This record gives sequence, C-alpha cells and structure tokens, in this order.
Amino acid sequence: MDSFLDFVNTIPWWAWVIFVLGLVAIRDIFLQRTHTITHNYPIVGHLRYWLESIGPEMRQYFVANNREELPFNRIERSWIYASAKQENNYEGFGTDRDIYAHQHIFIKNRLLAFKVPENHPNTKDKTFLPCAKVIGAFNKRKKPYRPASVINVSAMSFGSLSAAAVEAMNKGVAKSGAYHNTGEGGLSPYHKQGGDVVFHFGTGYFGVRNTEGGFSLDKLISLTTENPCIKAVEIKLSQGAKPGKGGVLPAAKISREIAQIRGVEIGKDVLSPATHSAFSSVPELIELIEEIAEGTGLPVGIKGAIGKLDQWEELADLMKKNGKGPDFITVDGGEGGTGAAPPSFADHVSLPWVYGFSSLYKVFQERGLTSRLVFIGSGKLGFPAKAAMAFAMGIDCINVAREAMMSIGCIQAQVCHTNRCPTGIATQNKWLQRGISVPLKADRLAQYFKTFRKEFLEITHAAGYEHPCEFTMEDIHVNVDDDYLHSDLKLTYGYEKTQVPFRGMQELVDCNYLGGKVFSGNQ
Repeated sequence: MDSFLDFVNTIPWWAWVIFVLGLVAIRDIFLQRTHTITHNYPIVGHLRYWLESIGPEMRQYFVANNREELPFNRIERSWIYASAKQENNYEGFGTDRDIYAHQHIFIKNRLLAFKVPENHPNTKDKTFLPCAKVIGAFNKRKKPYRPASVINVSAMSFGSLSAAAVEAMNKGVAKSGAYHNTGEGGLSPYHKQGGDVVFHFGTGYFGVRNTEGGFSLDKLISLTTENPCIKAVEIKLSQGAKPGKGGVLPAAKISREIAQIRGVEIGKDVLSPATHSAFSSVPELIELIEEIAEGTGLPVGIKGAIGKLDQWEELADLMKKNGKGPDFITVDGGEGGTGAAPPSFADHVSLPWVYGFSSLYKVFQERGLTSRLVFIGSGKLGFPAKAAMAFAMGIDCINVAREAMMSIGCIQAQVCHTNRCPTGIATQNKWLQRGISVPLKADRLAQYFKTFRKEFLEITHAAGYEHPCEFTMEDIHVNVDDDYLHSDLKLTYGYEKTQVPFRGMQELVDCNYLGGKVFSGNQ
C-alpha cells in the first residue's frame, strides 16, 4: 500500500487533470447517447451546457439594457431593491424611457397640488394609506375589514415559498400594516407572525379539506375561529398565469410539515384539480360564499383571471337580483406570476390586466354594483405609476407577489419551478433557506411597502387629490398607437369609473374596522 501511495504522489497535478478529462471523454463518446453535443464534442460540449445554464443571469446583468427585460426590467428591480433597503431610489439626468412608446402612462398633474394641512394623518405619517372602502360593509358581515394598506402581499403558498420567506413576509406586513394572502397551500405557522391574513383556497382545499379531498366548511370555521389574524376568505377560481389549470407540488418538495398543513400524503405529487368540487355553477358559488360568510362572520371574495364574460355577467345579474354575493373581487392579469406553469398557459391564456379588468368592471358598473364591491388588482402593479392607473380604472387595493419577493431578495433567476432558487425564497432546500435573515428581510418588505405608499401619495397629491381613490380615468393618459397618438383612459376603455365616497383621510384613521396592528392601536 505504501508503495502505491508513493507512486500516486509522484504523479503531477496536470496528469490528474488529463486523466479525469480522459474519463469524461470516454464517457461522452462511448457510454452516453442522450446529448448529441457532448457525444460529438466531448469535454468541450459541457461548456456549452454550462454557459446555457447561466445565460439568463449573464443577459440580465451584462447584456440586456435597463428597460429591456421581462417580466421585470433592471430599472424596476433596482427601484424595488433600493426602496426596500432605504437607499437612494432616485434617477438622475432625466428619464431614459421612450415616453412615446405604446402603453406609456402619463399622470396629469394639477397646477396647484394638494397641500397636506397641519394635524393631517399624512403629516404625522407620510406612508399612511388605507383602502377607501370597507370589505363586507354592504353585505353587513359580522366582521367587516378595512385594509390599512393599499398594497398587500398576494397569494403565494407555503410549499411554493420557503418557510423563511413566508415568515419574513408576514412579519413585514405586520410592520407595515398590510395583509398577507396565504395562497392555496393552507395556513402555516409562518403566516401567524403578527400580520393580518387573507385565507385563500383553491380547488385542492388545502388546510380545509375533508378525508375525500373535498371542501369542509366545519374545518374552515374552526380555522378562522382559532386564528383571529384571518380577516377575510378568498376563493380562487383561476389565476392569471395558468387559468383553468390545477397546480402541482412535486413529491420532492413535500415535507412532513407541508403534508400536515395541507392535509395530504408524504411521498406523492399533490395535484390540484382544474375545477372546484364544492360548486359547479354560479348560483352554487354564491350559495357557498354566503355559507362561508355566515359560518365565519368574515368577508368572502373571489379571485379570477378574465377571459369570457358570460359567467361574470350571470354572477352580476344574480347579485343584483338577490343582494348576495362576494364582498370583493381580486382580478389577476395574464402577466401574473406563478411558481410553475406551462408556457402555453402563461403566454396565451387569459387577458392582460388592463384589458381584463376594464371589461369586468363595466359588467358590474352597468348593473350598479361597483359601490358594494372592493376591487383588488393583481399583475405587475407594484409601482406607483401603474397603481395610479389601476386606481383611476376602479381598483381599491393592489396585491403584489413577485415585487414582494424581490423586496426580500429575489433576483429573478426564474427557477422557481426547480426547487433550486438561489436566494432560498422559492425552495424547500434547507441549506438555501439559511441565507434568508428573517428579521432583515421583514424590515425590507415593510420598507418597500412604506416607500411605495409614500411615493404613491406624492403622485396623488401632485394630481390634486388627498387619496388615490379620487383619481378619475381622465387623469391618466396612455399612448395608444401611431395613428391615434394618446388618449385618456376614459376614451381608451369606454367608461368612467364610479366615484368612491371619500370624506377625508381622518375618517379612515377613525374607522373601527381598520386593520393593521400598526395603525389600529391593537399592538
């Protein structure tokens, strides 16, 4: 043995390199037939696959220009990162955007901006910006809810996101007065860190399912009773990135904890059906909404991506006829995000947010129903100018998912579906999750929300208003096309939103239903 070790020690390092490369070449040529490139070009072919694997990152940081990337370009990401870190999020020298480009947004400022008076809530807190409507007020729910923030965390499940990411987000919303939508993965301990929660369920009924996999009202009532942090319930009908398709959580991502929370088996892929089993028609959906509202006392809403309008029209007609129905509607756009979706769905199924929402809003406006509903927008709206456009069109709150992820460190690696998220956010890999400092990331999400609200208020004041709910569609112009250069939203989409009753910010401060422990004094 000693003589063998002595012989090994005499071999120079470069000979070992040649030996290993030789083994790789033999394997490439004689043993594997899966990859043509490495078979025809042994050793060198591996370089091609390695470069391809880091291609998105290389283009993102070194090749693409500041405004070129999708889904979020470098300027958008940098603004979120800087806002979350309380760094300088300004830009110098003037805009580098093509302000004549299609769909560019212009907000019409007033000659004399709104002046915040002394003793005004925004004099004390420049980030205070609650929803102008109370969710559940019209239907006289037992526990109405006014979101204390117009920007909130959208539906993202524990399982799709890591425990550390969910915990950081919930602590962040607690610090900023926002709410945290659970996503359809059920209510986890990481959702119960002090923030308001909207419990969301889809076709899998995770967390509120019976032994057969169907919906259990008793379990939902028990869940909401035991967890007063739940302020509303949302039924997912569809989501923008994959409407009409159920989700998949691979067996590899299902830990014992996830299985217990979701009520599923370990070691098996979890498949969400494409359709609900608890209802199969619009009247049955309304009946379920009323049963949940009666049993829990909470406001109940629905979430959907917009395509065909016939069933939405049926819903609106029944709401007008019998005075029942959802308390809020979350409208997701086709540009919305997801942990995993087929490109055919993500690229082509459902309308983009502006087209979908404008079509839907008119359905309810024509029947005089907009005042009784709270409209929530979801789909790349986490920037003040886009939010101003959304509020002008009739939105009352916005939900953000990927923007919230970026505020806690997401780098848009676009590998959410692989369980190899390098930042530890969209993975169940314990080692990768260790990179998330929960207290630090909670502060950053809270700061992103506060910075967003501060800038959104500044834009609102520049337009002459106290609250964004006062925006009208004539306040926002967009570039249309080369022939008809630009137009306000009213002419572009063919309606004027119903004005929201608003009697001053102080009334929102004094509201008994105001959420957010930061603002309601229930700390």
